[in-house]
Amino acid sequence: MPAYTGMAVMGLKRIAAVLFAGVIALAGLSAPVYAAGPEVSARAAVLFDAVSGTFLYEKNAREVLPMASTTKIMTALLAYESGRTDEPVEITEEMVAVEGSSMGLAAGDVLPLGELAEGMLMTSGNDAANAVALFLGGDAERFAEMMNARAAALGMENTHFVTPSGLDADGHGSTARDMALLGAAAMNVDGFAAAVGETAQDVTFLSPEKTLRFQNHNRLLSLYGDCTGIKTGFTKKAGRCLVSAAERNGARLICVTLNAPDDWNDHIALYEFGFSRFSEREVPDGGYGCRVPVVGGLLPDVACVPKSGVSAFLLEDAEAVCRAACPRFLYAPVRAGDTVGYIAVTVGETELVRVPLLAAETVFEKPDRRSALARVLSRVFGR
Repeated sequence: MPAYTGMAVMGLKRIAAVLFAGVIALAGLSAPVYAAGPEVSARAAVLFDAVSGTFLYEKNAREVLPMASTTKIMTALLAYESGRTDEPVEITEEMVAVEGSSMGLAAGDVLPLGELAEGMLMTSGNDAANAVALFLGGDAERFAEMMNARAAALGMENTHFVTPSGLDADGHGSTARDMALLGAAAMNVDGFAAAVGETAQDVTFLSPEKTLRFQNHNRLLSLYGDCTGIKTGFTKKAGRCLVSAAERNGARLICVTLNAPDDWNDHIALYEFGFSRFSEREVPDGGYGCRVPVVGGLLPDVACVPKSGVSAFLLEDAEAVCRAACPRFLYAPVRAGDTVGYIAVTVGETELVRVPLLAAETVFEKPDRRSALARVLSRVFGR
């Protein structure tokens, strides 16, 4: 089968063409911010739909507050995005000369940057955060510049980073809204998402050779079945801080609470509120038929239809489109039921569901009426 030509937007009417065109809008053009929702203990909170970019819930969402060790989301993101996760990091006295929570690093330890970031996310080690900062930035000030540049690129308009660990410092603060943008970006990075999604991780040291197992501080992974990450934080000034992520039927939500005495229950209540605004919506498949040319067939083309109805778990106000991909042509024979392409439901740039496009009929190969000599010459000379 030839290579796919790429995505094209599919319309509702039957079209006799190789590529599809048109758009199916399943809902409105924009989604509002929902102010109503459960009562939460947090000073500031948001619930963010990472697929549509919609804030479903806000409470003091733009108030600048200390965010404690949720800061390490940015520190880890820079580590994973650096392209240097396999490089060894030699721990120095300067790296471990930091107060607070610790991964237990000692001067002279050597471990890959990716393992260091993983251990930091599990234990919330300030020593590990400091080590990442000095390795990538050379000094704390330069690394803070890197953090703030990345924050600006993510649209974190009211955030300023000073420390890589989240220890309290003058000017170090963010908002619930900004931290949701950071959490959503971090969860799109495979290494980061894999690390924060486990209740425990093994971290391998190169020198001395050893493997240590660290437990994740994020209890929401055990308390809420849909939780997929991310990071806890606490200082006396910041209170309990939590950025988390959850997925259900393809829907992806990010929840942030800052200064929340009852953060676990806050997040569960907000997720249940958020997921209640999603529903499974089906797009009738009757209009998706098309015909694809068949080379060397008894018929000039073949009808193609979806394998099943096309549906997705969608936010009530989300705009979704159906997109389809198929080859420019097929070679005979084509059997009924052969997969020849697919239809996808997308919101923005995110694909939620993919349904196979199948050949609806069999197209047999034309009989070869050439002479035996002509067939042999064709095989030899490729004609």
